[in-house]
Amino acid sequence: MVKGHSERWFDIVVFTVLLLAGVAAVFPILFVVSMSLTPYGEVLRNGGYVFIPDSITFDAYHYLLEKTKLPRGLMVTLFVTVIGTSLSLLLTMLMAYPLSRRKLNGRSYILLIILFTMLFNGGLIPTYLTVQQVGLLNTVWAMIIPNAVSAFNLLIMKSFFESLPEEIFESAKIDGAKEWRILTTIVAPLSVPSLVTIGLFYMVQYWNLYFQAVLYVQSSDLYPLQVVVRNILMMNQMADNINPEVTLPTVTLQMAAVVAASLPMIMVYPFIQKYFIKGMLLGAIKG
Repeated sequence: MVKGHSERWFDIVVFTVLLLAGVAAVFPILFVVSMSLTPYGEVLRNGGYVFIPDSITFDAYHYLLEKTKLPRGLMVTLFVTVIGTSLSLLLTMLMAYPLSRRKLNGRSYILLIILFTMLFNGGLIPTYLTVQQVGLLNTVWAMIIPNAVSAFNLLIMKSFFESLPEEIFESAKIDGAKEWRILTTIVAPLSVPSLVTIGLFYMVQYWNLYFQAVLYVQSSDLYPLQVVVRNILMMNQMADNINPEVTLPTVTLQMAAVVAASLPMIMVYPFIQKYFIKGMLLGAIKG
């Protein structure tokens, strides 16, 4: 089928817009990576901005690994992300499954309470006092337990469970399966796209954790990666605390820290992208 003149122009406009949007998205990433690999002298010669360096050096990364708490922050973040995502997925699934069953007594009231938490919260000071009273202050669990279940993610997973054919549950009950067995052997395997989608949401949430760490953690040994990176990014405002013997420009260290904090998530996302898209579509369709 031959396209008309107006259709060809429409395709050209769409392609151009997408190309410009792609360049606008990729350019900052390439710039950050380029600056993190640029030698000190070349940065000075180009006025502090380099897109394609003439030579490459890994001095900034060596400095971050050897003379900052970036490796320690990375380990803390990995622990919080892995344990937090696993715990959040488990709790969300255990809450979403019974709420997806229409015969659950008080279901509408429980959903109303969950919806209420999306609109209102207890406030910063009461939340801090609660974390303090239960003994979570200045521990890694203070960055996991207070946000273990997201009401938004819970409702998405509930909607997905509701979209599963009711005949599956009826057949399992006829065979004598109890609710726990139905959840673990039938619902969970069928819900892999939804679980991966929600898991990605939780993973990004824990990986980018910052405010809770600053609020609940005082020990620098427990700072997650984002707090450590923030401290590095603030080095130019704290020039008096920088070792004068360091021959690396502050901006190079900053860019290297940003790359180190972002690279793990960028590497993981392509492998779960198909589950992410599929899970979002299935969770939004009722049928």
